[in-house]
Amino acid sequence: MIQSMTGFGKAICELKNKKVRIVIKTLNSKQLDINIKIPNLYKEKELFLRNEIAKQIKRGNVELIIFLEFLKNEKTSKINPVIIKNYYEHLNNIANDLNIKLPGQILSSIIRLPDALTLEAEELDEKEWKQIFEGFKRAIDELNAFRTQEGAAMEKDIIARIQFIEKYLSEIHKFEKKRIENIKNRIKQGLNKLILGKEKHLNKETIDQNRFEQELIYYIEKIDFTEEKVRLKNHCNYFLENLKDKGPIGKKLGFISQEIGREINTIGAKANDSDIQKLVVQMKDELEKIKEQLMNVL
Repeated sequence: MIQSMTGFGKAICELKNKKVRIVIKTLNSKQLDINIKIPNLYKEKELFLRNEIAKQIKRGNVELIIFLEFLKNEKTSKINPVIIKNYYEHLNNIANDLNIKLPGQILSSIIRLPDALTLEAEELDEKEWKQIFEGFKRAIDELNAFRTQEGAAMEKDIIARIQFIEKYLSEIHKFEKKRIENIKNRIKQGLNKLILGKEKHLNKETIDQNRFEQELIYYIEKIDFTEEKVRLKNHCNYFLENLKDKGPIGKKLGFISQEIGREINTIGAKANDSDIQKLVVQMKDELEKIKEQLMNVL
């Protein structure tokens, strides 16, 4: 069963004094690309999260965002009085030397100077992190369920289109007998025009009929596409067999679809028949739609 590379999952963790919302989104990509945006408090766990994502999501463009919301006022900064007094004394000395008066709002300016405020670094609580990680796993599970559900719909569509290709392939035989007769007639008509036209020295008696038949058979063999039809049928069967495999199969199905395309193109190049060409065009159309779907298959 195939999985889509597009998915979405989220989880919310209610902690003692904060709410943590975890959102993970995936889009299609040739490789595994991980982009993580988390608060500084959890930065030390970023590598751990990357490894967990790599285990669970084999391919795709992954974006993990963790939002942190405090439920009450947190004392995250405090005034450094020693630094502020030093700033004030230095500024006051400079003002006296210049014989100017410091403005009344000087403190509001000083407090913006470096180190006037100090931040209280919050330490990561491992018990709290355990709850957040459980939420992360719930978000991953929701994401994978989403990808599986979308993959089931894609698989149904892809199978239908492979069956259409097989149907159009099976209809080619209705036109093959007429195709060979038309080719023979066109060659004979061309030869007759040559005899009756500029080449006066040619006539029906001077043409070796056995050699003509040999050349005709050789030409018809060159445009025979029986082998291509057999290979195309086998490729379609192989494609359907691989749809049942577990794990990432998008790239493999992409390679098989390329082989299907080669056989269809060769049949079209050898067809020399408008009815068969119409069937080839329909097969190409179905294959292009399959390739579009495969771009999003894990």
